[in-house]
Amino acid sequence: MKLLWSIMIILILLLQVRLWVGEGSFAQVWGLEKAIAEQREENAELAVRNERLYAEVRNLRGEKGAVEERARMNLGLIRNDETFFLVVEQ
Repeated sequence: MKLLWSIMIILILLLQVRLWVGEGSFAQVWGLEKAIAEQREENAELAVRNERLYAEVRNLRGEKGAVEERARMNLGLIRNDETFFLVVEQ
């Protein structure tokens, strides 16, 4: 009977160790959940950035004045509070 109890106690201890330490343990699952949450936040930020870039590309492809406006903005010829108008002479 003592042998059976000893084996059962050893099995319970080994199962507890496996539950808390090692592959598939609670610690690993919690770490993976944390990594997934961080990756989702980063993906959300990148999705917002990508949408802004897509809108800017659509603007640059659609309007002829947008390219010149962008060039002037990068050169510092237009300040943030100014509005750029392209006057086309015919």
